Amino acid sequence: MAGHTENEITIAAPVDLVWEMTNDVESWPQLFTEYASAEILSREGNRTTFRLTMHPDENGTVWSWVSERETDRPTLTVQARRVETGPFAHMNIRWRYEEVPEGTRMIWTQDFAMKPEAPVDDDWMTDNINRNSKVQMALIRDKIEKAATGRRAEPALTTD
Repeated sequence: MAGHTENEITIAAPVDLVWEMTNDVESWPQLFTEYASAEILSREGNRTTFRLTMHPDENGTVWSWVSERETDRPTLTVQARRVETGPFAHMNIRWRYEEVPEGTRMIWTQDFAMKPEAPVDDDWMTDNINRNSKVQMALIRDKIEKAATGRRAEPALTTD
């Protein structure tokens, strides 16, 4: 058995801005509320390896892991996977972006399996990811839409 989730949100902003903000891993602690830090370990072409550290959970435990993501700007996709899998047997995430009349649709597809000794099973993690993805996507949408509004409000430069 394995877990699978797919969540999406439409962001009222151009795809270039959505792509730029969501693929700036260093700024993820300002974009996602769950991450305390994002440390870039290496960059090679379109592949970035990085360590994410979460804020302490309700028990005071700080979770951290290494992930790798490879961006493909021409196809508006990102393939990501956990390198340090922790309680997961594997965790793969695909980000897709689509230009739509309302702005940009962002889709996260996650395929994973929990290790047999993990404290939770695939069904529990599926529910948890679905619940958390909706919260994080809404926060990201709001931050990007605010940034898009700020960019539209900038006065045009004149050359007199």
